[in-house]
Amino acid sequence: MASEGRPVRRGGLVGIQGPLQVFDEDGKNVTPHPLFQSDPNTATPRTYGSSSTWISNKSTTKSGLEGTAEPGSGQDPTLSLSAVQVGQEEMEEELTEADLDQRVDIYLSETDTLWMFDMPSVMVSVEAEDAGRVLERNKIYADICKTKAGSERFEERMVQTLAGAAKNKEVQCETIIMEDKGMMVTSWDLDNSLDASEIEPTSRAEGFGATTGGSSKSPTTKEQEQTVSVSSDRESAVPVRSQEEEKCHSEAILTSENLKQDLVIMERILMENIFQPKLAAYRQIPVLIEPDITSDRGDTATASEEDEEEEHDKEKKDEGKEGKGLIDPSMTINKTPEEDAAPRLEQLWSYTCDLTSGHSVSSMAWNKVNPDLLAIGYREFDSKDQKKGLACCWSLKNPMWPERIFQCDHGVTAVDFSLASPNLLAVGTSSGSVAVYDVRSRNDAAFLDSSASLNKHTGAVWQLRWVEQERGATEGDKKERLMCISADGRVTEWLIQQRLDCIDLMKLRRTEREKKKLPGEKERKSEAPISQQAAGMCFDFHPEDTDIYLAGTDEGHIYQCSCSGKEQILGTYRGHKGPVYRVAWNPSSTDMFLSCSADWSTILWHRDSQTPLLTFSSVTAFVHDIMWSPKSAFIFAAVKESRVEIWDLSVSIFNPVISHTANPEANLTSILFAKNTNCLLLGDSLGGVGVWELFNLDAPGSNKVGTLHDIVCPVGAV
Repeated sequence: MASEGRPVRRGGLVGIQGPLQVFDEDGKNVTPHPLFQSDPNTATPRTYGSSSTWISNKSTTKSGLEGTAEPGSGQDPTLSLSAVQVGQEEMEEELTEADLDQRVDIYLSETDTLWMFDMPSVMVSVEAEDAGRVLERNKIYADICKTKAGSERFEERMVQTLAGAAKNKEVQCETIIMEDKGMMVTSWDLDNSLDASEIEPTSRAEGFGATTGGSSKSPTTKEQEQTVSVSSDRESAVPVRSQEEEKCHSEAILTSENLKQDLVIMERILMENIFQPKLAAYRQIPVLIEPDITSDRGDTATASEEDEEEEHDKEKKDEGKEGKGLIDPSMTINKTPEEDAAPRLEQLWSYTCDLTSGHSVSSMAWNKVNPDLLAIGYREFDSKDQKKGLACCWSLKNPMWPERIFQCDHGVTAVDFSLASPNLLAVGTSSGSVAVYDVRSRNDAAFLDSSASLNKHTGAVWQLRWVEQERGATEGDKKERLMCISADGRVTEWLIQQRLDCIDLMKLRRTEREKKKLPGEKERKSEAPISQQAAGMCFDFHPEDTDIYLAGTDEGHIYQCSCSGKEQILGTYRGHKGPVYRVAWNPSSTDMFLSCSADWSTILWHRDSQTPLLTFSSVTAFVHDIMWSPKSAFIFAAVKESRVEIWDLSVSIFNPVISHTANPEANLTSILFAKNTNCLLLGDSLGGVGVWELFNLDAPGSNKVGTLHDIVCPVGAV
């Protein structure tokens, strides 16, 4: 780089070979230090920049060369301040005006760039050449992140380092010795100790002084008087608040939840001890017999047991006489083995208490998960007297008092447990309301209620049922639904949401009966019915296809309906002359069903025939309830006022195998078979539910037929 010639000031630049140095007017070295300092220990020193100045004057150049060390030499290239000053003085003496006016060429060069820190940018301009490639990579990465969630191709795994070997440390100490110490005190001692801290010392001194007044008495007498006087003084000073605190404390103990729970457990233990033989017979396990403890009282104990057995046998004989009026009394004294093997009923116990007495049992239902839990609905036997109803949950652990009691404003007419949620109990009442209770809660308030529903029933809900139906788009998608039939002629499905609301599946219409016209009789105008809808009394869903159900009405008609279409009636069965109280599909032969009515008859139907196959009528009495046995397709039970009848169609289709009077003072209202045992439950109009054991129901001499169809078809053909 060349510059125009201009005079150089003294103390300015010095033209020498090697590093450029700058001096000010005072001769001080103001040369900038380099940014990079070379390591003095390195073998080869480096020079990062140089500038040279050539001056035509020889003396100047010579003096400059003499005062400066070459880069290749071993001397320090940096001149000291004293050397620079000496060279400057020599230059000032030797330079002339001609030398100063001479033109000087200065050449500047730059050193290489040193990168101390390099941080490349993550941003790319849109106008750059690589912008398209970067955008495409970003898009691919975003798609991978989206498809990673829930994909089977990506897995997240954790790696854990091996833990070090565990070390066990043991500490040995001396044996800890424990001692039990106790003392017995009475309530008087506690009161005295409490009062002693509150009585003033002066009063206590006066009391002691009064007791030690007589000196002629013996020491024992003095001590007794002191004790009596102190205790009387303390008793007189008992404050009123201590008695109140004691009373509040005792009330808190009696009302505590822990005490109630402990009492419930104790009560169950006592009940299981009392009812152990009967519970063992119910569960079909051997009955434990208590051994004789003393030999002296063995004779009296055996005698008392024999007396009790004789009385029990007499009661059985009396019941047998009442149940079978055609049996000769002489035959009951000496029974043959064949008669002992005859089917019979024996009562084990009865679910009844003071709370349920005076109510009529309207319905019963087992819990579908816990077979020991039974729900019973109660209502007043006289429908004119509208009193409150009850829904109670009884357990085998305590046959004398219910586990849960739910008070209802109206009589309970139907109960049923849910299968999907076994803790939910649906209850229907005579006012048409439907409620769902949670039996796990001790609160008797309803979990859900239909009181706020605008489409609730206006008549009594005679029957309700939890039903599993497939109505989803995919097969196997079953959902449990609550179905009801009411006296207002509607079959409804209840939707369980934040509140109970229902939709109508079917409205039962009344049908006009054809009257025979006598010869010569004029035609009369038909009278319009008061209500266009027939009252629904009962229903039952098909055990295999739950979209099909039967509905019985107060006209005596039975309708076969379908849930798939609204107002769809598949068939009508006319055979009863009174209200139909119950219909029941056969659990094994699913094309057969039974119906009972107030016309004293029980009819067996076939699904494809509108003509009755068999009619069972043994006693002129209302048939309130019927039920098929869960263990046999040939056996069913029916209750007729105060009698219960057990029919075995494989033995006889004309007479029941068992006809027994359960309670002469009450009418039987409902019947229910036990699930896993040979027992039968009978509810009556006085609020009792008797548990009866069935003996020898499958007669050994009877020839069983393959199916119920083999028995019915020949009879139906005739």
